Amino acid sequence: MSIVVLISGSGTNLQAILDAGIPIKFVMSDNHNAYGLERAEKRNIPTLSQPRLKSLEKSVTKLCKANNVDLIVLAGFMRLLTPGFVSKWKNKIINIHPSLLPAFKGAHAIKEAWEYGVKVTGVTVHYVNEQMDEGDIIAQKIVNITKKDTLETFEEKIHKVEHKLYPTIIKKLLNDQNTN
Repeated sequence: MSIVVLISGSGTNLQAILDAGIPIKFVMSDNHNAYGLERAEKRNIPTLSQPRLKSLEKSVTKLCKANNVDLIVLAGFMRLLTPGFVSKWKNKIINIHPSLLPAFKGAHAIKEAWEYGVKVTGVTVHYVNEQMDEGDIIAQKIVNITKKDTLETFEEKIHKVEHKLYPTIIKKLLNDQNTN
């Protein structure tokens, strides 16, 4: 039971996964300066940084096959994976998104939901497919926006839900794979 985590930035979802005690074989990034790489190194988890997507995907495939990795977890990975890679790892790549998909796809979902004026949004964990934020939904959790919220407090609420939901779902998927 282990995962590989792909990141692009600070790694707050990675930190939630680390804090939940989920075994991580590698943390990989398309950004040499991603703070999430430091988070992993502090836990003695091997890291790899490769800005070229095809090279990163080849490295991920090689390491996953060599280490019997059960799941590829995107945690703030801001690139669209290639169709060939996604099909090779069908139903083995998951992502978390800060909206109730299919609403507010893409990199600015929190701000778009806020600006649109929705009163209810949330967080979605889904399988990755060839399209952006369109894979089969695994779980969703609602987040209410109140009159007292600012964009900043709303964003904090979303991240708090992400940091609880994602590790829970990862553990469930790993457990389900172990029992099959």
